[in-house]
Amino acid sequence: MNRITTIDVTRGLVMVIMALDHVRDLLHTPALTQNPTDLATTTPAIFLTRWITHLCAPTFVFLSGVSAYLSLQKRNSPEARRFLLKRGLVLIVLELTVINFAFWFDIQFRSLMLQVIFAIGGGLMVLSLLAKLSVRWIAGIGFGIVLLHNLLPFAPFANPVGSFVWSLLFRTNVFVVSPELTVLVGYPLVPWLGIMLLGFAAGRLFEQPITSRRRLLWQLGLGALAVFLVLRLLNLYGDPAPWSVQKSGLLTVLSFLNVSKYPPSLLYTAVTIGLALLILAAADGADNGLTRLLRVYGQVPMFYYLIHWYLVHLSMLAMSFAQGYSWADVPSGPLNFGRPEGAGISLGGVYGVWLALVAVLYPLCRWYGRYKAAHPEVTWLRYL
Repeated sequence: MNRITTIDVTRGLVMVIMALDHVRDLLHTPALTQNPTDLATTTPAIFLTRWITHLCAPTFVFLSGVSAYLSLQKRNSPEARRFLLKRGLVLIVLELTVINFAFWFDIQFRSLMLQVIFAIGGGLMVLSLLAKLSVRWIAGIGFGIVLLHNLLPFAPFANPVGSFVWSLLFRTNVFVVSPELTVLVGYPLVPWLGIMLLGFAAGRLFEQPITSRRRLLWQLGLGALAVFLVLRLLNLYGDPAPWSVQKSGLLTVLSFLNVSKYPPSLLYTAVTIGLALLILAAADGADNGLTRLLRVYGQVPMFYYLIHWYLVHLSMLAMSFAQGYSWADVPSGPLNFGRPEGAGISLGGVYGVWLALVAVLYPLCRWYGRYKAAHPEVTWLRYL
């Protein structure tokens, strides 16, 4: 099966957007003390800079499901399903080692943050077992998870082990395991698995002729956004944070848009996957300078993800030292990126660093994409 470029274009777009969020996280002056979606303290520019990046994680997870479906259509065999299992395990190992070191630059690994790569890895491992089922069954399980997981209680266990397992599966939480180890479960497995399973089911769309596929993508994307609008207007179910009238019309609109990512609510999933489907539809068959540029990033997602985190963290350190801070000013401790108190740049500066970083990544991704395509015999390249 030939590579479907609309997937690479869409993935490349959200990868570029993702880098903006991480630059803001580490370099923006108020990022370590202010919630960018807290309407009491944020500004519209900061809110929207954060909100647009909501598109990234669900699109990655959804497209991982699509890609898994397409790979299994080539050969749905025990060997192919074992590859999904092994790839999922490799992603989890990378999350716990190479990626977490990029987060904290702490050789002692006193902080572990389980984020999107952990969720994708766990999802692929589960999908390797579910892939024997029909696509309808997988779609049904995915819809069931997305529709109902928000009904589950937040803290059903007093026992710390039970609480940790429950959070690993369903709820975001922080666990101080010891004075030397803190674990943040940022992406609980089951809610994100639901999105991956929907992506797997949507993989069937990409077996359709491009005209039919594009029409179906538009219809499904608009349908998902309609579900978001209706349920959000009703304000009864679909997100644990209801919207409310604010002191201005703009803030009221932002309240309406302010859906919950941790874990991903039904409305968060509807609006982000709806937008992702529309981007897929718009990109399908398009061939221009922008789509060709985005394909370069989208063809090497794991390579980009790994390199960009190190570049963002090094940029934060360079910013701190340029502002007069020294190693003695770099704080340490659990869940601490190591940015000195008082260091930081404006939102405009964040956008400048983001564009520079994405530009630096382009030739690296282009080189790696060509190297990977030219060496299919190198087995480990399939995991990156």
